This record gives sequence, C-alpha cells and structure tokens, in this order.
Amino acid sequence: MLTKTAALLFTFSTRLIQLRPAVTKLQLQLQTTTRIAPAASIWQQQARGYAKGKDKKKEKGGKGKPAKVDINEQQLREIINLDNLNTQMQKSVAQMKDDFIKNLSLRSTSGAIDTLRIKVDGTEHELQELAQISRKNPKTIIVNMIAFPQTIPDVLRAIEKSGMNLNPQQDGTTLFIPIPKVTKEHRENLSKNAKALFIKYRDAIRDIQNAQVRKLKKQTDIGKDDAFAAQSQVTAIADKYIAEADKLLASKQKELLGDA
Repeated sequence: MLTKTAALLFTFSTRLIQLRPAVTKLQLQLQTTTRIAPAASIWQQQARGYAKGKDKKKEKGGKGKPAKVDINEQQLREIINLDNLNTQMQKSVAQMKDDFIKNLSLRSTSGAIDTLRIKVDGTEHELQELAQISRKNPKTIIVNMIAFPQTIPDVLRAIEKSGMNLNPQQDGTTLFIPIPKVTKEHRENLSKNAKALFIKYRDAIRDIQNAQVRKLKKQTDIGKDDAFAAQSQVTAIADKYIAEADKLLASKQKELLGDA
C-alpha cells in the first residue's frame, strides 16, 4: 500500500514540474495585460493638440496647412497672464483698424489729418493739438504750425509714414497739403500702404508672442511637456489675431482698389 502511494506522489510531482513553464507564462501574460500605464500630463489629457515628427505631418492635412492647436484657456491661465496677452494682441488689431479708417480713405479729409499721431520727444500728440487745420479749397488742406514751429520736422515725418499718400509743401510755418486725385495709381499706392500697416501690426503681435515664449522657456516651475504645450498655444493665439488682421487687410484693399 505504501509503495503504491509513493508511486502516485512521484507521478503527481513530475506532472507539476512539467506544468510549471506554462503556469509561469500565464502569470507573465496576466501581469502584462493588467499593468497600468503611467499617467499623462494634464496637457496630454485635456489640451494637447500638437504632434511631433510623422504624427505632425499626418495632422497637417496637406502641404502648407499647420496642425491645429487646441487652446485650453483654463490650464493656460495657471501658467501665464492670458488676459494681458489677449489685451496686447487685440490692441494691435484695433490700432491697425483705426489707422485704416483714419489714414487710408480714397479722399483724404481734414478730419483724418486732425487726428494724425505725431511723436515729439517720445510723446505722442494729435496734429490738431499742435496746429490749426483748415481747407483753402476742396483740393488743399492748410496746416498752420505757428504755435509749435519746432515740431514741423516731426509732422512732416508722420505725414510721410501715415500711408495717406500725401505730399505736403512747406512755406515758412505753414504746410499746404494737396489732396490726391482718385486715380488707379492712387488706389494702388493706398493698397500698398495698407499692406505695410498690416505688416507693422503683424510684427507687433509676433513680438508679443515671442516675448511670452521667452518667459515660458525661463520658467522652472513647470515640466518641459507643459511648457512646450503652452508655447504652442501662445503661438496659436497670435495666429488667430493675425488672421483677424489679415481679413481686415483684404477688406480694406478691396475697398481701395474697387475690385479693379
């Protein structure tokens, strides 16, 4: 009886040894399938809308089209002063729109000249604060600079850069400004001036963007992934304001050129 029992125990232990590799393999498979992946950063979970390398090319959706970047304002506010960033960029667009209205009309008016901004010793003044402005006739504007004759060079410089395509003639302390005829050439010059103003304010928006990106790169209280995501979103915000300015430019050029 004892001999028979011993034989059975030997057979059972032998089978267990044979089954051990299969059991070990099953255990490894279970560990692999139940392993929990490390948590992604808050940007990866909620706001990540950019990609790198091959994935970025797939998201472009075609040559020349940048990948869309989703803007997560809630997370971005925790890292930067988002309201201040938007205010600065929106101000550039508003100033461009204001310059378009005041300085780029088909017929220059004394009203546009009145509010022309003149920089004197680092401070801006409207021309009407420095001179008496009137019309000699429907074709000529007179700017009397007798009160502040020392600012005449600043006024001439501002008129030249205004984009109004005006050529003032100086006689002592008086400027005579002929109003250009509405010719095809005049329209084209105004359109070019509109493009120059757009470039000026587009670059101003990029300067604001780059200043914010430089600040982000210096921050040590956030991770690299979060810093990169924030930089991408700042760039996307700048792109949005530049696109708005570009639409204003297209509308203004259409008005100036008369669909010609």
